[in-house]
Amino acid sequence: DFGRYQCFQFILHILAALTAGMHMLSLVTVAAVPDHRCALEGIDSMNYTEPWNSSLVQNAIPINEHGKLESCYMYGVNKTLKECQSWVYDTKYYTSSRGIEWDFVCSRRWMGAAGQTAYMFGVVIGSVVLGRLCDKIGRKTIFVWSGVFQLVLGVAVAFTTEYYTFIAVRFLYGIFGSGSYIAGFVLTMELVGPTRRTICGVTFQIMFAIGIMLLAAWGYLLDNRFYLQILYALHAVILLPHWIIMDESPRWLWAQGRARDSVAIIEKALRMNKSNETVDTPSLVSQCKVTCAKYTDEHSAGTIDLFKTPNMLMKTLIISGCWFANAVVYYGLSLNTGKLNGNPYFIMFLMGVVELPSYIIIMYYLDRVGHRALISAMLLLGGISCLVVVTLPHGSTSATGVVMVGKLFISGSYSIIYKYSAELFPTVVRSSGVGLGSMCASVSGALTPLISLLDTLNPKIPTVIFGFLALLSGFSTFFLPETIGRNLPQSIEDGEKFGVGDTCFTNCSGKTMSNSSLDLPETMVPLDAEKKQ
Repeated sequence: DFGRYQCFQFILHILAALTAGMHMLSLVTVAAVPDHRCALEGIDSMNYTEPWNSSLVQNAIPINEHGKLESCYMYGVNKTLKECQSWVYDTKYYTSSRGIEWDFVCSRRWMGAAGQTAYMFGVVIGSVVLGRLCDKIGRKTIFVWSGVFQLVLGVAVAFTTEYYTFIAVRFLYGIFGSGSYIAGFVLTMELVGPTRRTICGVTFQIMFAIGIMLLAAWGYLLDNRFYLQILYALHAVILLPHWIIMDESPRWLWAQGRARDSVAIIEKALRMNKSNETVDTPSLVSQCKVTCAKYTDEHSAGTIDLFKTPNMLMKTLIISGCWFANAVVYYGLSLNTGKLNGNPYFIMFLMGVVELPSYIIIMYYLDRVGHRALISAMLLLGGISCLVVVTLPHGSTSATGVVMVGKLFISGSYSIIYKYSAELFPTVVRSSGVGLGSMCASVSGALTPLISLLDTLNPKIPTVIFGFLALLSGFSTFFLPETIGRNLPQSIEDGEKFGVGDTCFTNCSGKTMSNSSLDLPETMVPLDAEKKQ
């Protein structure tokens, strides 16, 4: 299941998760918006900024409800309020960023949100197009070429000087930013044995979190948005040698009818694992033709079949809602770290660190407690954390602590949903089901920066939305069946019957209620693409 060969290839695969986390959240540092106030004409200049606590500033700018200088308004004639025309920034943590250069503040905040939304919409397109290309031209090809474009477009973003060109390049950057992650995840799931798929899948999430931590560390050490963006892009270089040292998926080669190439990799793996097993190549080549024909017949069903029958429809809607809620809360909490009081780099680093305990919990308890109980509990606790935050003083240490707890729970539920989705859907539409959920997550990730803009109406609105979405999704998972210890459905008919009557209200323990489906051995066909976007 997991010998030396799989271990070596797995290490190569998970490097893609590290770069994906860094690229996806790079704007948190590269386009950071520090504390700001109106620039006072005749007082502030290009070479001098009046201290914020000086009487001149205090008399010219009102104090907001949090006891800080108002960031978008200043006093005009007769103490009337007027909007700022230019701003000065607190350079304690940031002296260079896109947010400072292009003034992503006040009525221009949408410009910063649009940069992240463009990237996430690129991820939507990438998850669909590159996911399909993984099946058409190979996992390894998409993995490496995505790494090449991550490098090229990541550097191009740094050199962009015009805003709308910046948005266009960010969109293209997003298409390829997670391409290697998608291909790498599929390669791992197709290479390791069933007993190691859970821990390997969660390890991808851990590397994504490490990418966030590395993002914060580099931002702290390098306070120049141009060189910082180039540094983030250069991390893609670690994916380029994979063209030589990483193997294609033997399952994909088998499904393409390339039995000899597939068997050659298996023989290489057996040697590296020091196994005494031997393979009969001529026999396997003949068997491949039969298996490929069967595989093609089984995969004639499509996404529309998920909505044709009532039980499948219910499971599809609930699990898609879970993808949407998980992504919107996860990215909502991650992208808003700059609004928490304290060193933004340290807070961002902690946002990555707090994910690690949740992944350890998942690895230990998932096969003991079950998917449904864990994902519902973590979504509910994450939602409650978001609602608790709005009752605490704005910017307080306690509020920051509760946000971290919420991130811990949401990270845990997010890591479960990949495997859970793949096991809920029958084999013939499994990739379609997981692909649909992944698209819902990508769309919600694109909407998250726009939801965050609602804090101009009331700072609590985005967090309340995040909280209620998590609670609604957590309650809805009560109606999903448990999949741990059960034979997975194969046909559409199996999928419709799978889990009927099994809800948290009838079987909250998650123990197997029935074992009606056939226990089919694994065959050498590609597993379905489980993606995080």
